Amino acid sequence: MSTCTTLDTPDGPFTVVVDDDGAVLASGWTAALGDLVPLVHTGIRPSRVEPGDGGAAAEAVRAYYAGQLSAVDGVPVRQRSGAFLEHAWEVLRTVPAGGPVTYTEFAAKAGRPAAVRAAASACARNAAALFVPCHRVLRTDGTLGGFRWGLPVKRSLLDRETG
Repeated sequence: MSTCTTLDTPDGPFTVVVDDDGAVLASGWTAALGDLVPLVHTGIRPSRVEPGDGGAAAEAVRAYYAGQLSAVDGVPVRQRSGAFLEHAWEVLRTVPAGGPVTYTEFAAKAGRPAAVRAAASACARNAAALFVPCHRVLRTDGTLGGFRWGLPVKRSLLDRETG
């Protein structure tokens, strides 16, 4: 059974949906579970989500906001899609806090340097915000680009990570 919990953060409410083994299925800066469950691939989408404590995922979010920026790195994440997107999400998890990359650099890191739009799509379709740090990808000119949870949250995260 999947569970969810909502935490208060400096960037607003943050909800995390975790599977029974503790893997993050979806997360983001919202208190509305209905904003997150539809983001989970239909093949792994839970039919029911109950309130819970969030386990290690919630502890990692608390630690991240307490200044341990790498706390979210070791939390398991489960997302499904095509091979490129799944690989791109794994690559995103290697982008360190304080070391944002451009969409072009991200595409190259994902092994498809010409696939900048596909790299941007991986960010847009990422269901596990913060744990898969799509906020660390910027436009080539250094501007923020888009972010499902709003540019003020993206700016705040990047500022927190660059100290």
